[in-house]
Amino acid sequence: MTGKRKFQIFVDFAMAALLPVLMAYSLLGEAVHEWVGVAMFSLFLFHNALNWKWYKNLFGGRHSSVRLLGTAVNILILLLMLSLMASGIVMSRYAFQFLAIEGGASLARTVHLAASYWCYVLTSVHLGLHGGMFLGMLRKAFHMEKASQKRRVVLRIVAVLLSAYGIYAFIQRGLIGYMLLQIQFVFFDFSEPLVFFFLDYLAVMALFTLLGYYAAKLLAKVKSNPKKP
Repeated sequence: MTGKRKFQIFVDFAMAALLPVLMAYSLLGEAVHEWVGVAMFSLFLFHNALNWKWYKNLFGGRHSSVRLLGTAVNILILLLMLSLMASGIVMSRYAFQFLAIEGGASLARTVHLAASYWCYVLTSVHLGLHGGMFLGMLRKAFHMEKASQKRRVVLRIVAVLLSAYGIYAFIQRGLIGYMLLQIQFVFFDFSEPLVFFFLDYLAVMALFTLLGYYAAKLLAKVKSNPKKP
């Protein structure tokens, strides 16, 4: 594995790790949220720079169903990240306080709220769409290239349990209300142990990662088994 590839993997995992931290917002404090947000956007820029060939080849080659889905998700994430950074700068009280931006805070807050939850969900889907690649790397790293029926069954059971918990956490935390702006102020229970918050959000991430992973597998399967006339 090349040094560039290792750095790409580090950036990807760092971004995934920072996502739940950003969602904690008030639980960790506004200053922490802002600086973690700056770190996330910096990693996002690195991620895009390292994958510049994706943009170069955007309109080239054959556009399969999996590729079209991945392209749509990637473009939406790009727009959401830009919206998050722009709205974050407008509201900033710490990292970009020196800009002394006046006005627009109300609109910025609304944009930031909706964009953050959509970005969380779609980034998780993005991870799932590339899940096959990551699983291949893990199998190679742990010398598990040989197929195992028992391992497959165990992993599927784990996937079902994670998805069930993820659905519960998604509903319990009211994420759909924030995504659709039915609720415009995020509720945080400051008496709740922080670990429970992160467990719920990691479960939601796992849910949408699995949805992305199995969506990619399903689309690939449909492509490889076209219906005969």
